[in-house]
Amino acid sequence: MNEKTVITILDKKRKHEKLTMLTCYDYVMAKLISKDVDMLLVGDSLGNVKLGYENTIPVTVDDIIYHTKAVKRGNSGALIVADMPFMSYEIDVKDAVTNAGRIVKEGGAQVVKIEGGSEVIKQIKAIVDAKIPVMGHLGLTPQAINKLGGFKVQGRNKKDALKLINDAKILQEAGACAIVLEAVPEDLAKKITKALIIPTIGIGAGRYCDGQVLVVYDMLGMFVDFTPKFVKRYENVGKTIQNAVKNYIDEVKTGKFPEKRNIYI
Repeated sequence: MNEKTVITILDKKRKHEKLTMLTCYDYVMAKLISKDVDMLLVGDSLGNVKLGYENTIPVTVDDIIYHTKAVKRGNSGALIVADMPFMSYEIDVKDAVTNAGRIVKEGGAQVVKIEGGSEVIKQIKAIVDAKIPVMGHLGLTPQAINKLGGFKVQGRNKKDALKLINDAKILQEAGACAIVLEAVPEDLAKKITKALIIPTIGIGAGRYCDGQVLVVYDMLGMFVDFTPKFVKRYENVGKTIQNAVKNYIDEVKTGKFPEKRNIYI
């Protein structure tokens, strides 16, 4: 098993090799997709996708640990990144380090991901000093959805764009190993990517980031509550599942299932 590390990810940026990341939350999915992908993200989007919440705000550290442990058991070499959920790092530096440590020690993550720029630099530095790699997250930060007023593209005006560029540089200086750029204009993402030594991972940030990330349930057509513009569906597995369940119900009702080969003698 060729296990990926933060060094692997940095080397790919230097070699101009595109990085791939998928968000997943359970053993079965990790088992299916982790062999060839560079990174698995245990995102707090599990609040929407797995737990049925309206947004990511209710997700807890214990939720992240639970799902990271499951992904870890199914992983076949991808670098495991786990989100630090809302209110697990914002208030107190000591709490931030403690929660990051739990996600790594109990959950098995190799990297923790934190949303925000200059306002969370103290926390990022402290976590890195505790020997825990940190991935940043700029642009549309879902944990700040109430402050942002909805899921909106970020950095469209000059002032906001300059702040994102500066925040990216500050995150790099603080020791971040990579940065997710979400829902920002392509040209801005390109400028940020060129300005950094560390990789950028885009989600709705165009073609010039060092890598891309999608939620696997989105790209497989399994999560259908809403579909952002940046999502490309590679399959319609949701429809396949619905058809399979319908066939099962029909066969049970008509007596076609179980067949002789499904019966113990």
